[in-house]
Amino acid sequence: MVFLREINTWKALDWWTVLIYAILVFSGMVSIYAASYDFDGASMFDWTERSGKQLMWIGLSFGLAFVILMLDYRVYETYAYLIYFITILLLIATIFLASDIKGSRSWLELGFVNLQPAEFAKFATSLALARLMDSYNFKLTKPVNFIRAVFLILLPMVLIVLQRETGSALVYGSLAFVLYREGMSGTVLFAGLCAIVFFVLGIKYSAVMWNETPLGEFLVLTLILAVVIFALRIYYRDNRISNNLLFVSVLTAAVFWVLTFFGIRVNYIYPVLGIIGLSVVYLLLVYLQVRVRKLLMIAIFPVVFTGYLFSVDYVFSSVLEPHQQVRIRVSLGMEDDPRGAGYNVNQSVIAIGSGGFSGKGFLNGTQTKLKYVPEQDTDFIFCTIGEEEGFMGSLFVVTLFAALILRIVHIAERQRSNFGRVYGYCVASILFFHVAVNIGMVIGLCPVIGIPLPFFSYGGSSLWGFSILLFILLRIDAGRLERF
Repeated sequence: MVFLREINTWKALDWWTVLIYAILVFSGMVSIYAASYDFDGASMFDWTERSGKQLMWIGLSFGLAFVILMLDYRVYETYAYLIYFITILLLIATIFLASDIKGSRSWLELGFVNLQPAEFAKFATSLALARLMDSYNFKLTKPVNFIRAVFLILLPMVLIVLQRETGSALVYGSLAFVLYREGMSGTVLFAGLCAIVFFVLGIKYSAVMWNETPLGEFLVLTLILAVVIFALRIYYRDNRISNNLLFVSVLTAAVFWVLTFFGIRVNYIYPVLGIIGLSVVYLLLVYLQVRVRKLLMIAIFPVVFTGYLFSVDYVFSSVLEPHQQVRIRVSLGMEDDPRGAGYNVNQSVIAIGSGGFSGKGFLNGTQTKLKYVPEQDTDFIFCTIGEEEGFMGSLFVVTLFAALILRIVHIAERQRSNFGRVYGYCVASILFFHVAVNIGMVIGLCPVIGIPLPFFSYGGSSLWGFSILLFILLRIDAGRLERF
């Protein structure tokens, strides 16, 4: 039996997290003022300026936070699926009703305000996923449960992609960390990492030829074969299988090296594909004898990823938008386009580098004040911090985010229900992805995919979405003490 006791929400509230949140949002407002300042002497609190408007969004966010904290914490669990369903309907409506803004159809015009449902879908999906995993006798290791969890994540992703907001859709991929925390095999995460590495190598070296061999395809196929041999060494105790595959691979490589030495031009794709095909057949034959499931999984890996490799070019050329293709090429060093797709990142890196150790001082940044960096008060706001506050200011902001995420993980781990723990990890994963990718793209480590820096980037939908996401967790955390 579960007993309930009355707990003062304000006493049970995690005030350290609230303090970090407050510092972040007000630092964000100051940064927005600095990024949009144009020497006309306008006040930071001027409602016609973006900093003044952001102050209004902050005030409304505090109001939302108050309402969230005043509601019974069980409301979020009870109505999790309903909130998710309503959000899905909003995402569908957005596809058909939203206006085209810079090639994206993701904003709903509601009178005097525009809302981006994709920002609110983050907490809705987190609630639904937490509710599912809190179901009676739920085990993620059961295939049907895993499929249900993945479906909840993929549905909003697909709808957001249809709005041409690929960057926002990729955020939901961060929930894979939640699935891993709740029992998903690490093999799935490893497969995801392989998909990313193979995609990058396949695209980056697709046009590079080594004799008669496309270098990108050769590198990926060689890695696939190496993973198969390595997996056999780790997960299967009989090393004769991996030794046989390694021997055949080395022998084949030696034969074709000799052919190349004598001037015979060879396409190495075919021998590598041949070895992979023989490996799959060999592993399947051994599996039929010993019936060890790990052998079957290892045999499936090269089949899936070989097919994936030859689909990469189609996805890159036909699925991604032209501007996304150019951004990826520039990020991978395949193109140098300082006046086009690489302009934003180029100017951003210059701005951050010019800040040095201690920065140029508040409102003294030349790159940002002269508007060299586009979107500098939204997606590229971190460059304003780097230029005016330097390395120390940037480190302070990163430290604040790290403290917030670690605090959220701590809150998640102390929950007494699966619902609270899973939701907490959803919040941590989403925030981590946003911070890592946003800062990564501003300093040139990641492709520009257009996602905001939480609590800093200008915009009401973004701020409200992150505030709701965080304060629902704080209310659930305060409510845990009502059970004993």
